[in-house]
Amino acid sequence: MSLLSLKYRGPVTDLPDDDRMTLFDRTPTNDDIVRDTVAAIIDLVKREGDDALRSLAREYDQVKLSAIEVPKALWQKALDGVDPVLVEAMRRAARNIETVHRTSPPVPTRVEPEPGIVIERRPHPLGRIGVYAPGGKASYPSSVLMGAIPARVAGVREVIVCSPPDKSGMPPTGILAACAIAGVDRVFAVGGAGAVAAMAFGTETIPRVDAIVGPGNTYVTEAKVQVSSTVVIDSPAGPSELLVLADDSADAAMVARELIAQAEHDEMACAVALVLGHEMGEKVVASLRVQAAATKRASIVKKALEGQGGVIVASSRDQMAAFATMYAPEHLLVVMENAEPIVAEVRGAGTVFVGGRTSVAFGDYMTGANHVLPTGGAARAYSGLSLDTFYRWTTVQTVNAAAAASLAESVGVFADAEGLDAHARAARALGGAR
Repeated sequence: MSLLSLKYRGPVTDLPDDDRMTLFDRTPTNDDIVRDTVAAIIDLVKREGDDALRSLAREYDQVKLSAIEVPKALWQKALDGVDPVLVEAMRRAARNIETVHRTSPPVPTRVEPEPGIVIERRPHPLGRIGVYAPGGKASYPSSVLMGAIPARVAGVREVIVCSPPDKSGMPPTGILAACAIAGVDRVFAVGGAGAVAAMAFGTETIPRVDAIVGPGNTYVTEAKVQVSSTVVIDSPAGPSELLVLADDSADAAMVARELIAQAEHDEMACAVALVLGHEMGEKVVASLRVQAAATKRASIVKKALEGQGGVIVASSRDQMAAFATMYAPEHLLVVMENAEPIVAEVRGAGTVFVGGRTSVAFGDYMTGANHVLPTGGAARAYSGLSLDTFYRWTTVQTVNAAAAASLAESVGVFADAEGLDAHARAARALGGAR
């Protein structure tokens, strides 16, 4: 591999305006071809249902589907055929995901803002949710666990999974094994934007869902955005990303390993380190150049680091915290002495890892925290997948006679001011006024 050249280098204060713009504005934008292609697929699935899904499988997956739904017996067969060591790792991850997510159930509320006025908020699990599980180049059984298990904990009535078929006409073995472990209800050998459309609007075979979660390629992400007025989606996701904050107490080799681990996802992954001091920066760069060449996915890592990667130097902790807040990364790794003040200050991150032993890879698979997270700076407003994703809330209001009499004239005055005569009469009728 030729000498690694990072996209971003040098002091953070010396970054050119163009570089600052691309660093902080990472919102994924799809071109007209992607948007139009996805819109056409969604329209096709809405009109033709299962026939459209079969046609899309022939076109995009080069497979003739014998069946859209995958029988449960094949999930179990897949599970039985997976290396037992991997199965145990998956089961361990499943246990931890369930344990972590059970700690944050929604809490109903009841308040009396004035005597006789009672306002309640009651949570209700969604009826049916869909998990999208990528196949082919990027097959992630872990994402099945991360999407399906919290839904189960939340009390969702039915959990379905869509995953593209391989040449056998079935989703990847690891995906099916994860479905068996997660206890999903139904699995469909359907992928891409067509799968998203099928879950959003329903077909003869695939039932309509209330929410769609899980990662996917550009077309899947665009499809989720386009159906988001119909169903809940987790967040508009883009390429994976990591921001590392490190001072001279950090192990430069560890920082480099973490950057490389994120960069190996794909050529568009964003892996950036902001370090305190030039010496630490040089150590990280030197370690990156050695380690990147030795990885199995070296060409992908090189393209990602040269396209979106960087080692940038800060002059103070305050500067680091301000940068991290603006960057709003999917993953934030803080490897610094006295890290807690910075962790507390940076509010916009999908998930935060603290300390030199807290590898992002642990969170990707095994800690139980969810790895379905906002990217592209969306962490400023979006949260990672959690139980909250799988609930909707109902507000219940009760007003007794005394409170109605008290409210009537004030409401009438408000309604008069807004020109809503019927509102005013409805209120005043319960207050005895005419």
